[in-house]
Amino acid sequence: MSILEAKQLTKTYGSGESLVKALDHVSACIEEQEFVAIIGSSGSGKSTLLNMLGGLDRPTSGSVTISGKKLFQMNDEQLTIFRRRNIGFVFQNYNLVPVLNVYENIVLPIELDGSTVDHGYVDSIIQTLGLGKKLKAMPNQLSGGQQQRVAIARALCAKPAIILADEPTGNLDSKTGMDVISLLKVTSREFNQTIAMITHNEEIALMADRMIRIEDGRVVE
Repeated sequence: MSILEAKQLTKTYGSGESLVKALDHVSACIEEQEFVAIIGSSGSGKSTLLNMLGGLDRPTSGSVTISGKKLFQMNDEQLTIFRRRNIGFVFQNYNLVPVLNVYENIVLPIELDGSTVDHGYVDSIIQTLGLGKKLKAMPNQLSGGQQQRVAIARALCAKPAIILADEPTGNLDSKTGMDVISLLKVTSREFNQTIAMITHNEEIALMADRMIRIEDGRVVE
């Protein structure tokens, strides 16, 4: 069953002779529990596509449906709430809150939503990602790989419909990067989690279940 469906997504900037098409009628489906890599070179439109899939930006035309809900039929407040409850984000620069320790960063989305923390589920994520001894550490006391593991745990803990990862290994050395992708794969299977990952790295993309290749704002493969 498709957890995410994008139809004819277009994003343009400017007009007339200065018109730029960042996305040009992109359509894609992602199935439940699938780990998909969206691959393309710099400037291909892959990050623009991720922003649309996550409801962080609105398209010029087209639609995105997640768990049967059409994102761009919602107003900004509705979309913010839906995003918080249904979409987990993992960014290249981790986006951890520097004044919160590891555990506080992990459960932050749940607490922001006013929900109750499922301690058993969160503990299993923490153990799977090898963070058990780091829960009281502050982000500036962690390596890049450890910070990215915290970001993955934070994305998982709210049990989202899908996790969107934007170049999650971009700030990591190659070995640490491969370790992080391996952990993403493990968590995808362990917690039945759907993941879509943006990358420009062919080797990393090959670790996914399936690749969607985008160039010049279009899906080419």
